[in-house]
Amino acid sequence: MIKRIVEISNPAKLSLRNRQMVVDREGFDLATVPIEDLGMLILDHPQITHTQGLLASCSENNVALLVCNSKHLPVSILLPLEGNSLHSKTITRQTQIAETTRKRLWQAIIRAKIREQAKALFRSTGNDTPLPDYVKKVKSGDPDNIEAQVSRIYWQRLFGAAFRRDFDAPGINSLLNYGYAVMRAAVARAIVGTGLHPSLGLHHHNQYNSFCLADDLLEPLRPAVDIKVFELCQNIPGEPTLTTENKQSLLEILTRNCAFNARQLPLITSLHYYAASVRKVICGEHKRVEIPAL
Repeated sequence: MIKRIVEISNPAKLSLRNRQMVVDREGFDLATVPIEDLGMLILDHPQITHTQGLLASCSENNVALLVCNSKHLPVSILLPLEGNSLHSKTITRQTQIAETTRKRLWQAIIRAKIREQAKALFRSTGNDTPLPDYVKKVKSGDPDNIEAQVSRIYWQRLFGAAFRRDFDAPGINSLLNYGYAVMRAAVARAIVGTGLHPSLGLHHHNQYNSFCLADDLLEPLRPAVDIKVFELCQNIPGEPTLTTENKQSLLEILTRNCAFNARQLPLITSLHYYAASVRKVICGEHKRVEIPAL
């Protein structure tokens, strides 16, 4: 079953009753959603209140809860402390990962990211040159930083020579930031569900970042957001803004099918298999990681 993604963007009182989330909005009938059906809950209004029982139930059911700021961008993620019966054993293996394994995983992730960026360029411009040529140039650990070389080409080809990625800028960047934040939360949720810890990264290792591993695994998934933002911009006159309709379009990315290990699965479902594949490589059970193809 595809887990539901629910965004609350109006004043509301959220509570728990009979394992259901109850949404009480002034002027509307009560709405309910089974907690077990939820995959992600996004709170995007300063006048939303919730009970402790609801938060606890969300954590027990591995629901990623996102809190948004005044710019409607997610700034906080609530995840369970334990998401797997082998949590302690898995984290021990994660802290002891061999350097060769870590570098091999990062190589596979960056190669997959470049392949997906090439697909996004071909879909948007009809020309993916020269990105496919860079895939084989990525060595173990990407010591030559091929990822950054490709990104410079990619962004200018996708959004124009004047475009620059900026976490605080409006317009295209605001749509990208929202899409990435939601995708990051979904990845973090999948990571916790496998028993891995989202703060122990393969490449990202900022001491102030609690989601380094989520940021690592997010990389091949970013082009799915990029192409959706590109398509949205084609239908928006002037500078795009983060409207309710645009947010809905970006959230739908998680429910669309992707290819995973010769199967077609909703992206939000494939993330659990992706994270589990990473765990198996870290724990020495598999040599090769399986990554969703978008």
